[in-house]
Amino acid sequence: MDSHLKQTPYSDPGDLDLGGLPRDPGQLAHVVRDLILHRLEGERLGFEIPDQRLHHDGESRYVREILRILHERSAGPLTEPRAYGERFVGTCRDFALLHVALLRATDTPARVRGGFGTYFVDGFHEDHWVTEYRLPNGSWRLVDPQVLHPAYDVDFDPLDVPRDRFVRSGEAWRACREGRADPRTFGVWGVERYRGTEFVRHSLVLDLACRNGVETLPWDGWLPLAGLDDDPGSLSADDLALLDTVAACSSEDEARRLYADPRLAPPREILSRTPYLGLRAVTLPRP
Repeated sequence: MDSHLKQTPYSDPGDLDLGGLPRDPGQLAHVVRDLILHRLEGERLGFEIPDQRLHHDGESRYVREILRILHERSAGPLTEPRAYGERFVGTCRDFALLHVALLRATDTPARVRGGFGTYFVDGFHEDHWVTEYRLPNGSWRLVDPQVLHPAYDVDFDPLDVPRDRFVRSGEAWRACREGRADPRTFGVWGVERYRGTEFVRHSLVLDLACRNGVETLPWDGWLPLAGLDDDPGSLSADDLALLDTVAACSSEDEARRLYADPRLAPPREILSRTPYLGLRAVTLPRP
């Protein structure tokens, strides 16, 4: 079985009725856009997000939990657009993960990808997560379900994101290491401590985890190479060489081989530096 068709503990939708879902990746992206509200979209869309949802929805790291919350707020089918008050309040990662779950459930190989969007703040590479799915010819296409809303004034088709508009974390790492890009232009806009080479390194390791079916939250971290807001110490030459190899990795066989390195794969217990709830220890499910 194609590994990108297989649901993971994070993407598994459980006993979801697939009967009414479209099979077209673009139509599924629109379904997802109408189910989720980004936690930073309230002002943009003229909707005041309740604090409880703002603080807690986005900590739901599993699609089953996202679907449970959606069902609690509306008994209608997933294909029925939700009022803002009935939506799950999450992040770009949740848009991507739910889209990937529905793609896999309808027989399209897909994965979550980590990197940086150039289309949020001029001159800045914003930490971001999108969908990547495989076309029948074997190539991969990027989709950003979050920016399908008309409130986002992007100059490209979100159903086919150009590779120079979403910079995958491997490309970002190489550009920073080779002096082709300023590391301070990568990270979270407005949060000084979450930008620069260390943040790109964090994104690189989390993206590798996603490629191996461990679709963690954006603020999860683990030492030695995926620490977020932790001090991993000075990286050794071997560590840097390993990260360079991850950044250059294009084959899935190599991604699996690299992920076996204990410096990259997360332990069972990790630290999650949640934006609203603070530092938490989290036990990850076994693959």
